Amino acid sequence: MDLTKLTTESRNLDTLDIDRVSTLEMMRMLNREDMKVPVAVAKSLERIAEAVDAASDAIKSGGRLVYTGAGTSGRLGILDASECPPTFGTDPNLVVGIIAGGKEAILKAVEGAEDDFAGGARDLISIGFTKKDILVGIAASGRTPYVLGALEHAKKLGAVTVSVSCNRGSAMAAAADIPIVAEVGPEAITGSTRLKAGTAQKLILNMITTGTMVKLGKVYSNIMVDVSATNEKLVERRKNIVMQATGADPDEAARLIGLSGGNPKLAILIKLTGLGRDEASLLLEKNSGYILKALDATDKQIREE
Repeated sequence: MDLTKLTTESRNLDTLDIDRVSTLEMMRMLNREDMKVPVAVAKSLERIAEAVDAASDAIKSGGRLVYTGAGTSGRLGILDASECPPTFGTDPNLVVGIIAGGKEAILKAVEGAEDDFAGGARDLISIGFTKKDILVGIAASGRTPYVLGALEHAKKLGAVTVSVSCNRGSAMAAAADIPIVAEVGPEAITGSTRLKAGTAQKLILNMITTGTMVKLGKVYSNIMVDVSATNEKLVERRKNIVMQATGADPDEAARLIGLSGGNPKLAILIKLTGLGRDEASLLLEKNSGYILKALDATDKQIREE
């Protein structure tokens, strides 16, 4: 293993004095490095779009989006997966995060777990991974054995594979159907890939799940419309969603939420079409839960009449 060939492990010439400068200048150094991350991610937008299309296709066909990684990368995958149910009202099993070393590794490092090539496949087998699913392997280095093992297993099954890494010409990029590489350069603290590399990975995972959920009809305009009301804030957000999407006042929005059984998407459609609950529900079902498609179908019907 030659880490010197990895840009994420190289010395950063712009932060050599980070231990000598004032605290404010230290923050400026870190901030300047962080500013490089979105630029690096922007160079991979075509690949990220491919991943979004593949993920939405997989889910529409009955599959799941599965993240796998070790250390920081694994934790980022779990974080992104865990935020999908409260944000988009998804089943917790639809977007899944797996980390080398299991649940224990979420809170503390499990030494050697990332080097377990066979473990990557074994953990996919444990969740019943199939060719219908899509696998996103995450590792800043692009060479983590655990992730490579998972990618190999997924490919053998015929599943679509994606890699998210921060070094050009990596083994993961070569192994994946859709390689996403964000070359963020040397870290402010040499080898600390929880910094720029971690930020790049978080941005990319945000884009993958957000884009996928938009394509699955979880968003109307730029409003979340499948929010699950699991706390007081989200109960209030449902009402605000209906108000923002339809122009309804607070009282009417509350009435629509009640009429729809707490379903903001259905409440919006009832308001915008003037249909009753049952009719609006059927229309939404016929259009796979897409408000925009349901509205287009209504407009088309009106024109034909």
